[in-house]
Amino acid sequence: MDAPLTDSRRSFVGANTILAGYENYVARFRVITSRAEVRFLQRDWHGMQADASERLGLYRDVVDEVLADIEALLGERTEDQSIWAPIKAVFSALISDRDDWDIAETFFNSITRRVFTTVGVDQAIEFVDTDFDTPPSRSSEPVFLALGRAKSVASMVEAMLDHCPFDFADRPGDVAAVTDRIEGRLEQVGALMSLDGAELVRSIFYRGQAAYLVARLHSGSHTIPLVMAFTHDDAGVAIDAVLTQEHEVSILFSFTRSYFLVDVARPYDLVRFLKRLMPRKRVAEIYIAIGYNKHGKTELYRDLRRHLASTDEQFEIARGTKGLVMIVFTMPGFDDAFKIIRDKFPPQKRTTRRAIMDKYRMVFQHDRAGRLVDAHDFQHLEIQRSRFSDGLLEEFAAEAADTIEVHDDVVVIKQVYVERRVIPLDIYVREAGERAAGAAVLDFGRSIKDLASTNIFPGDLLLKNFGVTRHGRVVFYDYDELRPLTDMRFRKIPVARDDEDEMAADAWYSVGDTDVFPEEHERFLGLSPALKEVFLSEHVDMFSPEAWQNIQRLVAGGELLHVLPYEESARLPDRPRWTGW
Repeated sequence: MDAPLTDSRRSFVGANTILAGYENYVARFRVITSRAEVRFLQRDWHGMQADASERLGLYRDVVDEVLADIEALLGERTEDQSIWAPIKAVFSALISDRDDWDIAETFFNSITRRVFTTVGVDQAIEFVDTDFDTPPSRSSEPVFLALGRAKSVASMVEAMLDHCPFDFADRPGDVAAVTDRIEGRLEQVGALMSLDGAELVRSIFYRGQAAYLVARLHSGSHTIPLVMAFTHDDAGVAIDAVLTQEHEVSILFSFTRSYFLVDVARPYDLVRFLKRLMPRKRVAEIYIAIGYNKHGKTELYRDLRRHLASTDEQFEIARGTKGLVMIVFTMPGFDDAFKIIRDKFPPQKRTTRRAIMDKYRMVFQHDRAGRLVDAHDFQHLEIQRSRFSDGLLEEFAAEAADTIEVHDDVVVIKQVYVERRVIPLDIYVREAGERAAGAAVLDFGRSIKDLASTNIFPGDLLLKNFGVTRHGRVVFYDYDELRPLTDMRFRKIPVARDDEDEMAADAWYSVGDTDVFPEEHERFLGLSPALKEVFLSEHVDMFSPEAWQNIQRLVAGGELLHVLPYEESARLPDRPRWTGW
């Protein structure tokens, strides 16, 4: 009979069990990620989509496996906090020589928070802050390749393409077009028409039906971001677009897009490289963009804690039309919005709490096409009561008592969605100048079409359900009526039988739960006459059932419609138009 484990031995075995589970996660994560190159070369877009979905579900699967192993090891002491502090200490020592210590810390947190469902945070049993203020290990390999001074911009472009695992259909033509675009950017910023060097990320980024080379160019005192977007069609691999401005790269890595498949041993270094290309983008968002969404969530929480420690600001009810399903609140100096599901919904909202949560899960797993705001589910937050306005506390008491516990000194939030804050579109078009409002209205229509191309119908097309990002892009954030486009039935309004039908308060024809009458959209948009005219100049087809039915047929037939993650102006000349609207 085996001797019982001592506490020190149990701590050692427990930490190693979690580390073994983490290593299993990393190995499987990288296997899935590494398949992206083959998927791209074989134009296996459905396989690429399946890999992205599989990778999203991997984390929970592995955490479940590790929890079962830990419970088998610790038995009745699984929830004994005195055993977890030494487990954490041993685990911290075990990961100190790893390239991915930061991701490992978050994995450990996922285990302890599942075991204890901790209200607030507990530094003794989780990595609330990292144990390492500076990287505990030296990088085993630089995340980028340094290229020296080139005799010409064209020769630098050639050198970068030499490191791509592709054969190009028209490499000379692509090189010439990219060279012209880079030289145009150099001239625009007043740089020398030559390159002193470049730093090229060793790994290629894959997402959807495209691949991306990411680099940084140096010319005198100027540093310029560079992203080349590769596509693969019947003619072969080609460079479709060149991005050379910070805002273009930031939009590519947006919080409204699905995560990249990019194979990297040391995510920390890649995130810091990308941060230099996009200095205004938060570290949390970059981790999320490259597939480490759980650690990105950790960084988001750390951002919030730092902000709370640096200001006396209060949370307050968010600006805009009050939602019927969610309570939305913000803090003036913080970039995120917080959403809590109300306890009860009015009769017109035929839904449930579970159904709302399923919609958010659907968005997490779906191709967001640059139009759906990524939301992160936090549980058991504990924040000082003084940080909430009186109006918000009253709203909590009246509408969210099942989710919010208000105590004398703290507020406990059992569950909340946190997402990037945007300006509600109805407010934006009222307050922006004529030109900016017109541009937003046009992009509003494009956002609906982009969503349709990825099999999403927003349900409610009112302006208040859409928002405008700092880059002026229109995105959708109200998910309670969101459905697959293929579930809907787009119909033309039947002709009235007589004058009595015309004057009736209610429809004289049957209307099913999934019926949509595009002709009605025009009067629901709530646009001023001038903005309505702008909208119709590009999107009159949205009021036709046939246009929607055409997209439905394409999507239902299995066609994956490519939504460009950059403006047409970034594309190289004579590139083929993508199918869709």
